[in-house]
Amino acid sequence: MVYTKNILIFYYVIMLNVKNSITEQDLSCNSATIEPKMTNFNQNDAHVVAPEMVISFFKGIMPFNTLDEETLRFLARHCRIDFFPKGTRILTADTTELTHLYLIQRGGVKAFLENNNGEVILKDFRGEGAYIGALAIIRGTSANLNIETVEDTFCFLLPREIFLDLIKNETSFAHFYLKSFSEKIVTTAYNELRHNKVVLRSNKDLYLFSIRAGDLVKALRKVVASATIQEAAALMSEHRVGCLLVHDVTDAEKIIGIITDRDLRSKVVATGMDFQLPTQTIMSSPVQTVLSQALCFDVLLKMMTIGVHHLAVERNGRIMGVITSHDIMLLQGHSPYYLLKEIRGQQQIAGLYPLAKKIPEVIRGLIEEGAKARNITQIIAILNDHILERLLTLLEKELGLPPVPYCWLLLGSEGRREQTFKTDQDNAIIYADTKNESQKQAAEKYFKVFADKAIEHLVNCGYPLCPGKVMAINPLWCQPLSAWKRYFAHWIYEPNQQELRYATIFYDFRAGFGNAMLADELRVHLNRQIAGQDLFLFHLARQCLEIRIPLSFFKNFIVEKNGEHKNQLDIKQQGLTPFVNFARVLALKFGVKETNTLARLKALMEGELIQRELWSSASEAYELQMQQRLVHQLRQLETGIIPDNYIDPADLSDLERRMLKESFAVIERLYGVLEQMYPVT
Repeated sequence: MVYTKNILIFYYVIMLNVKNSITEQDLSCNSATIEPKMTNFNQNDAHVVAPEMVISFFKGIMPFNTLDEETLRFLARHCRIDFFPKGTRILTADTTELTHLYLIQRGGVKAFLENNNGEVILKDFRGEGAYIGALAIIRGTSANLNIETVEDTFCFLLPREIFLDLIKNETSFAHFYLKSFSEKIVTTAYNELRHNKVVLRSNKDLYLFSIRAGDLVKALRKVVASATIQEAAALMSEHRVGCLLVHDVTDAEKIIGIITDRDLRSKVVATGMDFQLPTQTIMSSPVQTVLSQALCFDVLLKMMTIGVHHLAVERNGRIMGVITSHDIMLLQGHSPYYLLKEIRGQQQIAGLYPLAKKIPEVIRGLIEEGAKARNITQIIAILNDHILERLLTLLEKELGLPPVPYCWLLLGSEGRREQTFKTDQDNAIIYADTKNESQKQAAEKYFKVFADKAIEHLVNCGYPLCPGKVMAINPLWCQPLSAWKRYFAHWIYEPNQQELRYATIFYDFRAGFGNAMLADELRVHLNRQIAGQDLFLFHLARQCLEIRIPLSFFKNFIVEKNGEHKNQLDIKQQGLTPFVNFARVLALKFGVKETNTLARLKALMEGELIQRELWSSASEAYELQMQQRLVHQLRQLETGIIPDNYIDPADLSDLERRMLKESFAVIERLYGVLEQMYPVT
């Protein structure tokens, strides 16, 4: 193995050296005075390389490009190059002693820590031009992180003594490294990650992604089901709690329900109910639970989704206590749940306008905390859904009940629950088939007024009109169930460019408000009609393949050459859309009911319809791009710019550019699957 490695380094050094001849003086200088003790790697595995090549490399990276020519030449004479095959562990946290600074000349590594269970809890990727080991050398400790190569990697190795001299004597050099290293902060952070501890700080800090339900659980307070309502109320007052779990009469360990102070107000006091009735009369059952190891974000998400304020916390199959929405709200200054409560409590449609515009501030907090894109888009979707639900509920009160049942459909990114800060309206109305002409006219009249007012209110809430008029105010998209079935049949059996364009919007529909059974029936009809229609799917797949991957043959970004977005690329159209299209085609082909892209990919993997490794790569690549899109749009909003999807690669860090390129490369693999399923021949 060592022999093979040396041969690889030898030939790689030759390739580097041929560009600049090595003089005898250069070679003699390589064995100059500073020869530190090398305990971290075998000297025989490291090779000399032409100083001019090292200098050229240094001039292209910070902070070496701030050094003068004489210093660079000195450094170059003392550098070696080493090769690490893919999968090599270069450094081990708390074990490896750093004798050299590693500078990645070619290849890439991942940096990570592991908790006591062996789970990766911190992960970073470093590419060409990045450094390894600087913090440990400066602090005089062993390695802080595990470093492992993700591809064949060549590194220049600079002795630690020389690196420390630079830190001491070169102001700009020291500033580059030390400005990001606060020993107190870094030491605390790494210790906390290693030992998987949670330390509560101030209410301003955000902990949705670090604190678990078991850390906030309230003491287990329960009452027997046969106890009177008055006895239960007295017990709640005695313990100063807002809820009690209700246990079975014969088994105190069997939790069968929950009562809250709201139940006492709304079910007992407001209705004049007899206080002597048993507690089980007013309890909610079954009890909604969450595992003690669930992150508080997941707890919050469940509360917002099912509309409850209390969840029983379960550990090893037993209820250990209760967690409340108030517990979680205290963790944050801008809580999604607090905004949700404001939305639900609003009694005037106009009062929803400012609440909808608070969503970016809530999302900003999640992004700061490190929430993944899937978490962020879930919260955006839930908040948007509740704005819509409250708006349409109040509108129904204003206009009166509709003449027939209906469902407000959400389409496109709304249907996929993939909204960001820039989301045009894409919606429609589907209503039950009418029984006679009179009912038909009444339905058409009602839903026209209903749609006009709803769309206007949504605009006032900050949701722009769809440029393509795919909205409920368009008579084409406000139709009875039978008309919608005809639409889908026509689009499937007689596809043209317009029909295929509709497929990218309408086939991702979901119920937003109203009678969801209408949307369910339409989904069943769609899946039944599309089964076996390979010609339609062929056209849909080939349309997907028309989107060009924004990477050149040499893996450089392909950007706009001129115009308003010169030197930028559209991360939505060029980066995210291929993943969305791929997931949609396969979901339609195999009858997957999910509309969310990540959920579709997971369902396809679980059904063994795509390989697990492809699912993992595609999911990570998609989420990375969505994260960059969200951060980009948030920055625009905070500077008063209307958010868009155009990103300038020059504004990204080396790591971000590298990971973006890797995520674009995954698109090629998705295209390969589609081409195999639907070849041109």
